Amino acid sequence: DADLGGFGGLFDLDACGFGGDGTILVGATDGVGTKLKVAQLANVHKYVGIDLVAMCVNDLIVQGAEPLFFLDYFATGHLTVDLTATVVEGIAEGCRQSNCGLIGGETAEMPSMYAPGEYDLGGFSVGAVKQVDLLGQAGTV
Repeated sequence: DADLGGFGGLFDLDACGFGGDGTILVGATDGVGTKLKVAQLANVHKYVGIDLVAMCVNDLIVQGAEPLFFLDYFATGHLTVDLTATVVEGIAEGCRQSNCGLIGGETAEMPSMYAPGEYDLGGFSVGAVKQVDLLGQAGTV
């Protein structure tokens, strides 16, 4: 079947022997997009983390899933502690607002990839929903 999926990928725990109660995991990944460039030009970094979490978690909730946890990816040419801390504090705040745990992530320092002061963000979230409560499936909308 070549149908495209929903906003998040679905993983049926029952089908692989870990469920038994109809629980579906929903995974989503996203970034901040061009808003990141605006934040860098304005030198205002405290909100991009909140936005990152929101973009990922939104892809869970539109399928009926409750957010469980979040992981981030922060890449830069040169790690600046204050800037990185500000971004990560925003990510933590986004997780608090979304009621999901920030359980880890990755920080990459790649001098040849990014100009001074530039960075990129990515996020990954996982939520859960009972199969009977799953939204957005064929015939349910």
